[in-house]
Amino acid sequence: MKINKIMTLQLIAVIAASIGLTSCGNSNASMSSATGWKINDKKGGFQYNTSYDGTEVPYGMVAIEGGTFTMGRVQDDVMGEWNNSATQQYVQSFFMDETEVTNLMYTEYLAWTKAVYPPSEARYRQIYNAALPDTLVWRNQLGFTETLTNTYLRHPAYANYPVVGVSWIQANDFSKWRTDRVNELNLERAGYIAKNAKTDKVYGEQSFSTDTYLSAPTKAYAGNDSIVLRGVKNRAQPGQSGVYAKMEYGIISAEFRLPTEAEWEYAASVRKSDRVYNNQQGRNKYPWGSDETRTNSRRSKGDYLANFKQGRGDYGGIAGWSTDAGEITTAVKSFPANDWGLYDMAGNVAEWVADVYRPAISSEVNDINYFRGNVYNKSVIAPDGTVQVVSTNIEYDTLPNGKLHPRALPGEVQKEAVGTEDTFLRRNFQGDNSIAYNDGDNLARVGQAKSKMYNAPQNTAAYDAEGNLTYTLDDANRTSLINNNSRVIKGGSWKDRAYWLDPATRRFIDQYSASDFVGFRNAMTKVGVTKSSGKKKARG
Repeated sequence: MKINKIMTLQLIAVIAASIGLTSCGNSNASMSSATGWKINDKKGGFQYNTSYDGTEVPYGMVAIEGGTFTMGRVQDDVMGEWNNSATQQYVQSFFMDETEVTNLMYTEYLAWTKAVYPPSEARYRQIYNAALPDTLVWRNQLGFTETLTNTYLRHPAYANYPVVGVSWIQANDFSKWRTDRVNELNLERAGYIAKNAKTDKVYGEQSFSTDTYLSAPTKAYAGNDSIVLRGVKNRAQPGQSGVYAKMEYGIISAEFRLPTEAEWEYAASVRKSDRVYNNQQGRNKYPWGSDETRTNSRRSKGDYLANFKQGRGDYGGIAGWSTDAGEITTAVKSFPANDWGLYDMAGNVAEWVADVYRPAISSEVNDINYFRGNVYNKSVIAPDGTVQVVSTNIEYDTLPNGKLHPRALPGEVQKEAVGTEDTFLRRNFQGDNSIAYNDGDNLARVGQAKSKMYNAPQNTAAYDAEGNLTYTLDDANRTSLINNNSRVIKGGSWKDRAYWLDPATRRFIDQYSASDFVGFRNAMTKVGVTKSSGKKKARG
């Protein structure tokens, strides 16, 4: 067996330059504890970034150190919903956007989508349409808001306002796009992708996907090897095949995603001053650490601490004096950040989180990184043994509201549900879908499907044989508004009363729906070490 000789010093130098890593000693070669072989030897062998010193905080995000907290309501449940009983949870360290995703950020995504998958071409038209927010959410049958339908998303006056009209599905699509664009830039800086190819050469299936690059780099950018460089800046040695960047090099970022409900509530409700000494009972009602909605600071006494509805017919307060400066949403960072450095964790817009809604949090089943909504899939393998990449054959799902959504974009790896061969004799999961796992629906579990607890109306839209879209309203007897499309929203909004500003409150809407008061922000798991920098201060 011949192992390719690789210019390791070049490789590590480029990685270090691109993500700020440092080398240990005078050589990048180190000894394997398993075999005694040299790692990163100039003469060849196993290559690994042994100088990796931790995940840097992604641009626009803040680091949230994980820990134990009381999730759920510790105040009176005045709504009588009983859907937020207190439970102790542990959350792993993660990163979170300091602000909600803004119109400027989202329109950048739209501009990229329109350029790479131009709607002028019939095969790509529905890709762009699926990304467009629903600007008609601003319409009100007894209110004059038509100007907002035309200006709120794209006018520069609203550039730094949170994007709305985005469904849970669209928020996830944005997160995936963001992951690919960040990793594309990381690889370009490290010399594995041709400079400026991300703007000059991408089109259709010749676009970058992180998953495709890691799984089958020869198929990235539709196999265009003038873009995907092998070796550091394509300088492989004569007679050698060169290398592609791997996960082992530490260049590839973890994925951007929606935060879980536990992560979101932890970031909104836990104060650093309480956390340090394990005082995590959550006695403070709002994210700013008090039970009051106005500041007690001498310099700004009486100012509102969030953008919310003060009362009927009072969305902003009295003009020129007691006002929160927002009759609808406000620009992000209009109010002080919480202890973590996060803005608008209460008010402005409510936010999508990743979880499927159920009335109870099953703490007795899992009390670390709690999340309901896991769906497992795997890559489709082509006849040649490599992963199958989507090219021009784009498949769409028809959502219940009649809109089309692509299952995967050109250039991405095609996915399928995990099968029996992946779950047989496993103890940690037994199927491809865990959404309804242990959710209290005992009758459904024993086969009495007609008696299901969570049986919200199943309204559908579908295309008939002639290609006409038909809508069907489910008029069967139903006993619930909850189903597997119900996603949790958190945080209160500009049109909510103060009650909903409490991080413990929970609501839900269907994942394909959009609203004028719901936005989102991204999170990212912090890989590796949990503890953040900084020393614990002694008590005064």
